[in-house]
Amino acid sequence: MSQQTPGQARVLDPILSAIARGYRSPKAAVANVLFPIIPVGLRGGRIISFGPDDFKLVNSARAPGANTKRVQFGYASDPYSLVDHRLEGVAPNEIDEESQKGPGIDASSNAVRRVQNTMALEREHMAATLARDASNYDAANKETLSGTSQWSHASSDPFTDIMEGKEIIRSKTGERANVLTLGPKVLTALRTHPKVLDRLSTASDRPPATIQQLLALFELQQIVEGEAVYHDGSQFQDVWGKDAILAFTTPASMQEMGSPSYGYTYQLEGRPMVEEGYEDRNANSMIFPVTDAYQPVLAGAAAGFLFKDAAA
Repeated sequence: MSQQTPGQARVLDPILSAIARGYRSPKAAVANVLFPIIPVGLRGGRIISFGPDDFKLVNSARAPGANTKRVQFGYASDPYSLVDHRLEGVAPNEIDEESQKGPGIDASSNAVRRVQNTMALEREHMAATLARDASNYDAANKETLSGTSQWSHASSDPFTDIMEGKEIIRSKTGERANVLTLGPKVLTALRTHPKVLDRLSTASDRPPATIQQLLALFELQQIVEGEAVYHDGSQFQDVWGKDAILAFTTPASMQEMGSPSYGYTYQLEGRPMVEEGYEDRNANSMIFPVTDAYQPVLAGAAAGFLFKDAAA
């Protein structure tokens, strides 16, 4: 009999795995929007990208007996390779015993969710590293702001900047940007900018603009604040820094290859999965291994516009 692979030898917990797959951590708020998860069947393959050929006019007229023209959307570009991620959640027996006597908190589920929050923060950081790298964009799809052009300065004009960025995306992809993501300081600057408030109200005493007002003003479907922070060993850092990113993004499957979306997260089908818990008698705890396999990819940088250092 052939030897089992490590994956075949693992015994899964179907209930906790279902909980894990249904959980969307708030710590990956921007990654979930800019890089929506797409299940894939293989750990390696080619990124589906989009170019000008996807928007060419095609004459579909056909003479009797003539061959029918064929069209194909998207093309295989750079390779992707999924990265395996694995952490173990710890559910101390003492806490489990107390929770069963108290409000009925499921310690095993909580342990799995804490692991997923940790993994989600890592994924958010991976997405931010990819999206905030100016070298990933053409010259026309990025702008570094400084001094009076930063949105934290009253002389800047964020409305014009954003509308021009939207037009660049439309001119290159045929799609209008529908998402704006911002670091916390950038969002604060935008909500309190006098030129933004001038477009919303003529009153002298004006509160900061709401997200709903900004959505209507910039004609967007989503504005997402990158609230996630991490500790670099000496202090806390904003994962999304002081940058802003405009993008056209739409969730789709690998079969729906007709959309020039900004990015995706390719995730192995059946992930995340939670293995059957085992007892650590020395720690008097149940241990729940959680595994995942994914890779965020920038599928269409032309569908994005990066504002570097949008706030001081």
